[in-house]
Amino acid sequence: MTLYCQHTNRGKTQILAVYRREDDAVSSTVTSLGSAELAAPIVDALNRISALATVPLGLFDERGRRVGAYPTAHLSALTDRAARAELLSGAHSLWYEWVCWDLHQALADLDDAIAATPAPIRIAIEAELETEERELRDALAEYSEATPVPEENQRSWDSGFPFVPYNGGMHLLTRETRKELDRIEEGISPEEREEAVSNLRLLITAFDQWSAAQVDDGMFSLEYPEIFAEPYDAERYFLTVSAPDPGDDGINAWHVDVCRWVPDDPEEHGDDEYSSATGEHLLRCVLPATPSAEDVTELLSRVSAEPKVLKEWAQTPVGSPLEGTTLVVTSCLAE
Repeated sequence: MTLYCQHTNRGKTQILAVYRREDDAVSSTVTSLGSAELAAPIVDALNRISALATVPLGLFDERGRRVGAYPTAHLSALTDRAARAELLSGAHSLWYEWVCWDLHQALADLDDAIAATPAPIRIAIEAELETEERELRDALAEYSEATPVPEENQRSWDSGFPFVPYNGGMHLLTRETRKELDRIEEGISPEEREEAVSNLRLLITAFDQWSAAQVDDGMFSLEYPEIFAEPYDAERYFLTVSAPDPGDDGINAWHVDVCRWVPDDPEEHGDDEYSSATGEHLLRCVLPATPSAEDVTELLSRVSAEPKVLKEWAQTPVGSPLEGTTLVVTSCLAE
C-alpha cells in the first residue's frame, strides 16, 4: 500500500510516505526528525508493517484445492494495541500466522524506535498508521464488496500488484515461502494445524531471540521446519532443533540432532574445504515435552559460544545427557 523513505531537507530528515494515486506515485510527509539515524529504524519498521498488512489482502488462500480470502483481522493491530495480542493467538494457516507474528514484531520495533522521540513525532506516526488502516479497509471494501471508495481516500490499491517492497526485502512474503508452508499443511486436521502453528511460533521466536543467527551461525529451514546451527570453528559439526512433523509422517515429537558434514568424495576427507558434502546424523535427543522458546535459544547460544562442544556431545552414549544440558540421548543415528 505504502512505501516509506527518508529525505534530508533544510537540516532535518523527513519521513515520506510514497503511494499510488491512480496511475501515478506521489509522496506526503509523515514527520521530520533531527537526524537520519533516528529516522532509519522508523522507516524500516513502517515498511515492514505496510508490507505485512497489505500482502495477505491481495492473495488467495489456495490450500485444499479451494480458493478463499485470507483474514483481515490483522489490520486492527495497526491502531488498536489491545488487538496486538490476537496476532499471536490465531490458527488460520502457517503462512498467515507467521505474517501476523512478524507484524507483531514490526509494531514492537516501531514502538522502540519512537520511544525516545518527542510527542508530536509519535502522534504523527500514529496518525500515519490510522491513515494506512483506514484506506486499506476502504480499498478492500471496493475490491470485495463493490463499495465506492470515499473521495478523500488518496491511496490506490491493486490486489494483484501491491505497492510494497518485498522483492529482495521480505522472504516471508514471497510465493515460494507461502507455497512451502501450505505444503506442510497438506492432509492435516484443524487440531494438527493449531499445534503446528504453535510449534512454528515457538521456533521463530527462539530463532529471533538467538543473536548469533544475525552473524550467520545458523538458519531457519522451512522444509521440516527446524533451526540449523553451525557456528564457525565447529569442525564441520552442526546441530538442528526440529518441531514435530504435522500429520502422520515423520517424528511426532520435538527433537535435537547432532550431525556432521561428510565429504561426498572420500579423498577429500581431512581437507579444509569440501567441494560437496552430506550431513550425517550422529545422535538424537527426543524431548519428552514441548520446550520453551527460551530453552531453545539458550541451547543455540551455548553452541554459538562453545562451538567445539558439538564434537564432545557427538561422543555421548545413549541414555546419557549432553554435557551441561538436560537433553538425554535417545538414539545414535550413525549406527
